[in-house]
Amino acid sequence: MRTQVGIIGAGPAGLLLAHLLHLAGIDSVVVEARDRGYVEQRVRAGVLEHPTAELLREVGVGARMDAEGLPHHGLVLRFDGADHRMPLTELTGKTITVYGQQEVVKDLIARRLADEGQILFASTDVRPHDLTSDQPRITFTDAAGKPQELRCDVVAGCDGFHGVSRRSIPADRIQAYERLYPFAWLGILAKTPPSHEELIYAYHERGFALHSMRSPELTRLYLQVAPTESLADWPDSRVWDELHARLELAGSEFSLREGPVVDRLLAGMRSFVVEPMRYGRLFLAGDAAHIVPPTGAKGMNLAVADVRLLARALTVFLSGGGSALIDDYSRACLRRVWRAEHFSWWMTSMLHAFPDDDRFGRRLQLSQLRYVVESEAAGRSMAENYVGLPYEF
Repeated sequence: MRTQVGIIGAGPAGLLLAHLLHLAGIDSVVVEARDRGYVEQRVRAGVLEHPTAELLREVGVGARMDAEGLPHHGLVLRFDGADHRMPLTELTGKTITVYGQQEVVKDLIARRLADEGQILFASTDVRPHDLTSDQPRITFTDAAGKPQELRCDVVAGCDGFHGVSRRSIPADRIQAYERLYPFAWLGILAKTPPSHEELIYAYHERGFALHSMRSPELTRLYLQVAPTESLADWPDSRVWDELHARLELAGSEFSLREGPVVDRLLAGMRSFVVEPMRYGRLFLAGDAAHIVPPTGAKGMNLAVADVRLLARALTVFLSGGGSALIDDYSRACLRRVWRAEHFSWWMTSMLHAFPDDDRFGRRLQLSQLRYVVESEAAGRSMAENYVGLPYEF
């Protein structure tokens, strides 16, 4: 097989990149290890920044998002036994949209197939080769068990943190920066209407909790837990008891609604960035290049920002317009990546209970929370980072 851009990974990054390239007249093939059913059902992020939602509309894949997504004009910080609303739209003029990552993926797959683009699902043993040449290739075994080779001009590694793309780069040609956090998130998806119309970030002495949602009928809830725990340690009854303890407010009308748990996950938390995001003709995008703790709701949004830049750079390069944009790709992406890394670290550090924290550390967290909600300047800074900074280029 032959194409211009071989894309490894059919997550939001890979699929959106393929769509953007298609709109620009650039051919691509997406190679994905999982089958279509798995890709469309895996539950991940759910908050779209304002620039992300705008881009999806601009490129013709935002209709269902606008019909079914939930626009939000604020969020709640719950601490000191009270709610403190952050008026995102009032402070920034922008909104966020709650719309599940798997829904974005479904929309992109449907559009890709309608455009007669190729997505090679259930492709195993995927390997990129000859990345420093002008004719890289990707080998894999297709869904029928037949060995295949895809020759291309460029390879886009959009296959996530555990994918093969980043691991194909020699260790001495890339620098990794990482911070591990001493806790994990336990998340459930419950078949019950949300208990509040907005997201609630709860700071509690027992640990952080988050009330979110995926639709008017589905609620997403998270608990901070020890990184050594397993899902078996947390039967549904224990999860609900802990959510009640961390989210309930004395004297408040808030009441946590319970319902059947339809999905559960346990995820460790880390910050991770590699520099540069390019090796020869291999370009990394999304989680293949960087990970943020989910507190700041930046993961999928960073992936979208990456491929927006990458699509433009590759279009110019493959159309004979020179290599200036692809040469600048890593630097341009990393400016936004590091800003999002800092914001996500800041939110995480402010809201979580640290195992070795003393009373002094907790007082510092509460002081920061109070400043954010009492100072218009501090609140605006948080709000503009949360809703998404404008694209620079």
